[in-house]
Amino acid sequence: MTGTYIIWGTPHSLYTGKVRSYLIKKRVSFREIMASDARFLSDVTERVGHRVIPVMETPEGELVQDTTAIIDLVESRETGPHFTPPGPVQKFVAHLVDAFGSNYMMPLAMHYRWSYREKQELFLRTEFARAVPPMEHEQRLETAGKLMTRFSGFLPGLGVTPAVIPAMEASYVELLDALEQHFRLHPYLLGGRPSLADFGMMAPLYAHLGRDPVPAYLMKTTAPSVFRWTERMNSPEIIDGEYAGYSDSFPTDDHIPPTLEAILAIIFAHWTPGFTADTACFNAWVNDHSNPAPGTLVSYNDSRSVHPTVGWIRYPWRDVVMERASNPHSLWHFSRAQTLADGLSGADANRLDQLLDRTGGRAMLASRTERALTRKDNVLVLA
Repeated sequence: MTGTYIIWGTPHSLYTGKVRSYLIKKRVSFREIMASDARFLSDVTERVGHRVIPVMETPEGELVQDTTAIIDLVESRETGPHFTPPGPVQKFVAHLVDAFGSNYMMPLAMHYRWSYREKQELFLRTEFARAVPPMEHEQRLETAGKLMTRFSGFLPGLGVTPAVIPAMEASYVELLDALEQHFRLHPYLLGGRPSLADFGMMAPLYAHLGRDPVPAYLMKTTAPSVFRWTERMNSPEIIDGEYAGYSDSFPTDDHIPPTLEAILAIIFAHWTPGFTADTACFNAWVNDHSNPAPGTLVSYNDSRSVHPTVGWIRYPWRDVVMERASNPHSLWHFSRAQTLADGLSGADANRLDQLLDRTGGRAMLASRTERALTRKDNVLVLA
């Protein structure tokens, strides 16, 4: 252990929940400080380049933004429990589910928070008030209300409209049921030890869907084992005795639990239509820019954004038509899994091919960007 890390975030933040869970399981020393902190609002925000949470400060004073970068850094430096599965197909699955939870699930989480704002007003306003700079209580609540209205205004750009909400909610119930069946048998997604898959799914399933009153009621009454998993993910213990005979290790022989395969089939069915539309939109943006140089900011209007867009997309999804801003960040995130898949050969490649055939994942894996993406100075750029 090299010292104490600092995380600036909030209890109700989707991505703070992901990093907090990882640091708890990693058993490193860290302090979590609210985003209303004066230093965060001045020095930290200036150095990062925009106001976003979470941001981590290392014991050496380095600032790191983006949950993927934070976990990569701490995992490479600290000697606590490691969460990378040994099998190559297991590694692919961990990166896939991490990208799914961190990207695809975000509009669902936002829907359940803001489409049901009226039913959760007091809880949400109180939570958001904690994240504004210190002032009189009523003034904090008023400021929180303005912040809430700003965030709820993001829904149309995320594709959340009255026409698609029933299909979105049906898809979430389907996923919740598959997760419930899995967590009745296994403590974590890949078995006896958490991985990136678990941390990625903690992003939406804790702060929004497991904590906000309306979706938390849905989870607790229809998928109690999923709710219990969110509690387990915020405990430093790996194995707590709840699952008899389970050791704190990943399955041998690159095994994927059958109940996880059912989840993967849902992931590919739900995400592939939007992912391929995102890929097509990004490739069209690249071609419109006449061979843009490496380091070119990924943005439709040249503005820095944590989650940039390069255009509007429209595609059939389930029994509706989805319309939303494109999400190139999801392409970068899933490319980590694609890169792993490209490096497989022999028996490893055959096992992945068979898994993709069983779960319907070939089309998504084959959807490729014409230019690679990377992150530099806390924004998405062309590699």
